[in-house]
Amino acid sequence: MRLREDLMLRHLGDEYVIIEPEQDMVDMSKVFTLNETAAVLWEALQGKEFSIEAIVEELLSRYNVERDVAEDDARKLVDNFKKQGLLTD
Repeated sequence: MRLREDLMLRHLGDEYVIIEPEQDMVDMSKVFTLNETAAVLWEALQGKEFSIEAIVEELLSRYNVERDVAEDDARKLVDNFKKQGLLTD
């Protein structure tokens, strides 16, 4: 799977948002907010083919977290990205 390449991550104040740059006017229904960890992962995964295991390894390398917690968080992140239409196959 891959992150959609037409989307851009922006840091606005204390928020991280994903936007579609082709929009003439910002449609707030198409802006997705990320927490800091999800934003770090987005940047690490952008432009790459990845798996849930790759996300787990990224989490383990960056944060002091147990593998089972990283696996659960990685699955939740991918599920959320899929639900929001942020991934391609």
